[in-house]
Amino acid sequence: MRSTTLRLRLYILLALADALAISLAMLAPLYMPTYGVQWIPILFVALALYGWTSFTKGAFSIQALEAPRFGIRTALHALAATFAGLFLVSYFLRLEQRLPRLTLLAVMIGAALLLILFRLIVDKLARRRHGRSLVSELALVDGEDGAILRSSCLSTETLGIEPDLANPAMLDAFARLTRGIDRVVIFCPPERRERWAMMLKGANVRGEIATEGLEQFGVLGVERYKGRVTLLVSTGPLALAQRIMKRMLDISVTLPLLILISPALLAVAVAIKLDSKGPVFFKQRRVGRGNAFFNIYKFRSMITEQSDSEGRVSASRDDNRITRVGRLIRRTSIDELPQLFNVLLGSMSLVGPRPHALGSLAGEHLFWEVNERYWHRHVLKPGITGLAQVRGFRGATHHRRDLEQRLQADLEYIANWSLWQDIVIIISTLKVAVHRNAY
Repeated sequence: MRSTTLRLRLYILLALADALAISLAMLAPLYMPTYGVQWIPILFVALALYGWTSFTKGAFSIQALEAPRFGIRTALHALAATFAGLFLVSYFLRLEQRLPRLTLLAVMIGAALLLILFRLIVDKLARRRHGRSLVSELALVDGEDGAILRSSCLSTETLGIEPDLANPAMLDAFARLTRGIDRVVIFCPPERRERWAMMLKGANVRGEIATEGLEQFGVLGVERYKGRVTLLVSTGPLALAQRIMKRMLDISVTLPLLILISPALLAVAVAIKLDSKGPVFFKQRRVGRGNAFFNIYKFRSMITEQSDSEGRVSASRDDNRITRVGRLIRRTSIDELPQLFNVLLGSMSLVGPRPHALGSLAGEHLFWEVNERYWHRHVLKPGITGLAQVRGFRGATHHRRDLEQRLQADLEYIANWSLWQDIVIIISTLKVAVHRNAY
């Protein structure tokens, strides 16, 4: 199993190779008469444009590591977009007289050739050092026979792993097993394929099932592993560039906000200690990204002895477990502020599906018993706020439809994720921080 660290190192190496290719091609005209053009500033603009377009087009992705041709093709598309931008800039700034088009075209061709050469060299050296595959793969056998499979796969029976969607502890174990893995392939009997497909879809991993049939799994594509046909059933919702942008938004908002509100956080902590005995913070185990467990932090709002660590009983309007200070901070959502530390540490995001306690009920049923797609909402980090919250779907879940509404909003958010949508949700949250269903 290869770690995420190796993959990031390879991305950095590819980025340096691309930057070197562009730099060598653009610095070559320094040794030729170029009508007084300053190539160094143009080079910085080109590198900035290429950096952005290459990330968004997937030139630094798992697919680019798996298939060098795909990586080269996407990198060339980004390079073409970069030089198109340079042509556009030269036109609007009236540089075309001092920036000969033939020279710029020659530079672009040179950069493309060097880019292809350097990427092939990086791929050759990386595969020689790290093996034929540059991605981390995990193959699991559930009841299948065959010496070929046994030699390259792990047994789910030996690992104690089952596709049991009614067991959160099992999903947590599967999440820990697949953490840092790029590709998971399951070999199992036909009657268990649908259960494995459902489990993979919520695991935040590229998941495939070896099968001869194609229906009922929500297949995204067909792949191959060790000569066997596999069905691609999950990919994880965000590419590397999107994850980086989302993380940058989290940090750039959370860090200044924590510094700004630190006096208020201290005041709330003092008020909680003066109001009732017990710790300032309430820690509870919840389901996070990939269906793995994590500890969420909140200001304690209930009497310590009556705090519900499993979340089996939703708070009600006249709940006698809630303290005087607790009633105020719950009403204004101040009790959620310590989750900013979860965001800073990386277990949560500012925006995402709200994490639920394991014992949460919709009516008389556990959340995942209402709809099996419930586990799919965990392909992203849980959020302090989300699309469901700004639509007013918060508070107690007395009926099945309360959970269905939130689940539908969460899956819609995941399917249509964008950085702009996160910003809009953060702004919209300020309007619903005080809500009639918050108590």
